[in-house]
Amino acid sequence: MSVDIGNRLRHLRILNNLSQRELAKRAGVTNSTISLIESNSSNPSVGALKRILDGIPIGLAEFFAFEPERPKKAFYQAEELVEIGKGPISYRQVGDSLFGRSLQILKECYQPGADTGKVPLVHDGEEGGIVLSGRLEVTVDDERRILGPGDAYYFESRRPHRFRCVGPVACEIISACTPPTF
Repeated sequence: MSVDIGNRLRHLRILNNLSQRELAKRAGVTNSTISLIESNSSNPSVGALKRILDGIPIGLAEFFAFEPERPKKAFYQAEELVEIGKGPISYRQVGDSLFGRSLQILKECYQPGADTGKVPLVHDGEEGGIVLSGRLEVTVDDERRILGPGDAYYFESRRPHRFRCVGPVACEIISACTPPTF
């Protein structure tokens, strides 16, 4: 059994109206430490987690026993999608919290020339998407394709991958990944 410490911490921090910076200050750690833990890029030691939880305040047992209410909302207006991207790539997420969910759905928009970076992405899970408009270069392992409207991709996310908008217009995609990555 694995526990999603990052999303659990983020959910409780937000539930207690704390910013990452405020929680870091209370716990005596840097806000980048909180950010890395919440993105599941870093696993804290038990001692470090206890110090952070003291800043909420919540005990270790209560932290691991906490189960959030599953969202009952089934429908979302366009303006309710939550922006989780930045810069030339927009990621608009269905639902404000993914804690306890196993699927993440995004409406992505890549401005001309925007890409996910020269270093390929690698993470657990699977992902897929359908191009709505524009042209998207998708690289998976050593295979590269340029996809247009109606074209799609689907692969195991452990395979190194990269996305890049090619052409003079923005590229829009509807994508899904499991487990939630962002």
